[in-house]
Amino acid sequence: MTTRYSNVLNQHGHCFYMPIRVTVLSHLSADENSITQSSYSILIMVQGGDGYIEINNERLHLTPGCVLSFPGSATFKLPPQSGLHGVWIEYTGVMPDGLMKSPLDNDLIPQLRKCPAQITGLGGELHSAWTKPQADKPFAVQALFTDLIMKVNSTPMVTSVVESSSGWLPLVLQYIDEHYSEDLTRSQMAGLAGVSPEHFSRSFRNTTGQTFSAYLSLLRIRKAQERLLTGTPNLSHLALEVGYGEGTYLSRKFKQFVGLSPTAYHSKNKRIVTLNYNHTASLRALEITPQLGPYSAWLESLDTVPTARKLSLEARRASAVFHSVASARPDVIISYSLYGENKQLLALAPVIELPFMQMSWREQFTLIAEVAGRRLQAEEWLQRYDQRCHEANLQLDRNMGARGTAIVWEIGHGCAYCFSSSYGRGCQVLYNDLGFKLPQAIIDQDISNRGFIKTAIEDIPDYPADHIIITGLPDDPQGLQRIDRLFHSEQWRQLEAVRTSRVHILDQPDMFYGFDPLSSQAQLHVLLRVLTS
Repeated sequence: MTTRYSNVLNQHGHCFYMPIRVTVLSHLSADENSITQSSYSILIMVQGGDGYIEINNERLHLTPGCVLSFPGSATFKLPPQSGLHGVWIEYTGVMPDGLMKSPLDNDLIPQLRKCPAQITGLGGELHSAWTKPQADKPFAVQALFTDLIMKVNSTPMVTSVVESSSGWLPLVLQYIDEHYSEDLTRSQMAGLAGVSPEHFSRSFRNTTGQTFSAYLSLLRIRKAQERLLTGTPNLSHLALEVGYGEGTYLSRKFKQFVGLSPTAYHSKNKRIVTLNYNHTASLRALEITPQLGPYSAWLESLDTVPTARKLSLEARRASAVFHSVASARPDVIISYSLYGENKQLLALAPVIELPFMQMSWREQFTLIAEVAGRRLQAEEWLQRYDQRCHEANLQLDRNMGARGTAIVWEIGHGCAYCFSSSYGRGCQVLYNDLGFKLPQAIIDQDISNRGFIKTAIEDIPDYPADHIIITGLPDDPQGLQRIDRLFHSEQWRQLEAVRTSRVHILDQPDMFYGFDPLSSQAQLHVLLRVLTS
């Protein structure tokens, strides 16, 4: 029987592809030497972040939407702290008479595609099905993987990873960022880009608006400013840190670019610009109004802010933001790590980049206070907040004893999101300050690394918890109909939290969006009220 089927398959030449390993990129990059080669074909689907992978000793720049395929016979390394979020798939093609090379592989040359979110999202679904198999869906992994590789194969390839300055420039800028304190030369950078020194200089200036030498000098001065903003380094030591031989030369270059000496810059009251709601709120907690910053509707309701100091994020374009920030004449800009956008802003002022999902709101608040010269005030604010948390926990101890699990849902147009403590929405208060635990169902889906999980509204009951908190509801008729059907479904009614009246519908998405001191304080107040009512 086996021989008969093998002959039929050989006659028609069919090959079947199946996954061998499915994991998340963060698990691989945690160990620098975890993988260097594989026996199988590899597919990388980038869902978030910005970083690099080394293949055959060449670094490739990957951003959200990138799908990279290459044979496992290539040598490769995903550096630690690569900053990439997504899915790593190892798979093989099988025929009765042996293994078959994937059509997504081309010798040792990686194939790069830019795919829409619906395709990269299939990678997340495949990872969920792989790590949490369901007995009633025995073919889920096979079906998802087949659908995935068919869609990837039908997506056109990017013709070349490094065919122009748009390909090699991010690589060069990243290298300069990491090695600016060294003796870098134009010839070195041209060699890194794989172009002639003349072509490098022309392309570099056309793209960045500066010569390589001017860009490097500006970067070194901005790094010196960052160090002065968060400490009081010795000038001679600081000069060596940023690539200059002595303090007097640094002081001269510093004044050339900044217009002040390092000492004068360190002691002056800074004109601060923020680029997101959380950092604006951190400054407001310190009783500072940024020179320019965005305000959520909830944050704006707390205080009157002059229109000239509001940064609009509606239909935000990089050029519009640049011109708005330039008009504010900032001494420092505070932002999350947004590589391309922040690079442009370096021409205006040093950019203090706070890594997203890697720093708690307390750590961000403390660093911002250091930049603003309000470290003591921040410590006093946190002491008062910690006292409120202590009192809240005593009240919860009296009312409910052991906390149990809790889940926070924000329900939007056609889908629902739940979060980890690194994504705000009150989860930093529930899990870090009040002692509630994440439900096992979202732990199994690696929410700690992913930050959030997206699911259909109808699938919310698949994530049971002792307490269910809904911070936002859809405002469209179709979404409201789906919510109504959910609340009347038997699956919803059978949830323990529903039967014991531990579902809290708050519908305050604007306030719960915040991941900052003021929002956390307000979220603590609301959560305590509903949990003890």
